[in-house]
Amino acid sequence: MTDLRDAVAGWRPEAAETSEVIGPWPTEAFSGLLDLPGPAARLGEPLPLLWHWFHFLEPVPQAALGEDGHPARGRFLPPIPDRRRMIAGGRLEVRAPILLGDRIDRRSALAEVAVKEGRSGQMAFVTVRHEYRRGAELLLTEHQDVVYRSQPAGQHRPPATPDPVGEPPHDWKIGTPTGPRQLFRFSALTYNTHRIHYDRPYATEVEGYPGLVVHGPLLALLLLEIPRRHADRPVASFGYRLSSPVFSGATVLTHGRRDGDGLALSGMAEGGATAITGRATFAR
Repeated sequence: MTDLRDAVAGWRPEAAETSEVIGPWPTEAFSGLLDLPGPAARLGEPLPLLWHWFHFLEPVPQAALGEDGHPARGRFLPPIPDRRRMIAGGRLEVRAPILLGDRIDRRSALAEVAVKEGRSGQMAFVTVRHEYRRGAELLLTEHQDVVYRSQPAGQHRPPATPDPVGEPPHDWKIGTPTGPRQLFRFSALTYNTHRIHYDRPYATEVEGYPGLVVHGPLLALLLLEIPRRHADRPVASFGYRLSSPVFSGATVLTHGRRDGDGLALSGMAEGGATAITGRATFAR
């Protein structure tokens, strides 16, 4: 068994910079996936928070994909054998919104890598920091936490699923059904070829899940639908943590309640366990 500390020792990838004009089509497409009555934003209007995930996508050649569907190599992919990837969480600080039609520059850099012991063995937590600017103006600072483990095919070590819990106290609730068509469309919008989201034999026989896995980023975006639809002030910061998977076919229930200067947010599979928690604070 590879010691992940040895695998990532000395791994310090260089920062990367890219630019993109934030066009309207991805916003229209995700609005359609959510069954909204129209686009959530139009040219010149603020892009909903985290919807920049539908931009700055890397066109990896087909031949460069690994067995799990992810790129076999990448600037911020740690050199771990039989690598398995899961989104752990993230944080976003907002100074000013991205507007549809803006040209945005992004700078990405490794912020931290740490190896920890978990119930299923060693896990490498990789944090990447992204800065989004319009010219010289810093708009967003984002940290993304991704956890990696080493798991050869056939050695099933899926994360444990907590016992079901009741719905938390809330001021607002949104129910979102999931299914293979929705997961496929979200994978396409994010150019995500991870096979756990669309290849059921791979998800169940290789990675050991009971079914197709709902994307962690989709769960985070569903949390943010609470303030986007119901808050009367813009969000200044948002943090989230994923704790258990949700599987295709479940209805995702997202809840929000007023909490001091912001909102306490959570999401779960209907009748299941809490899958994601988060907090949004409002601008003053």
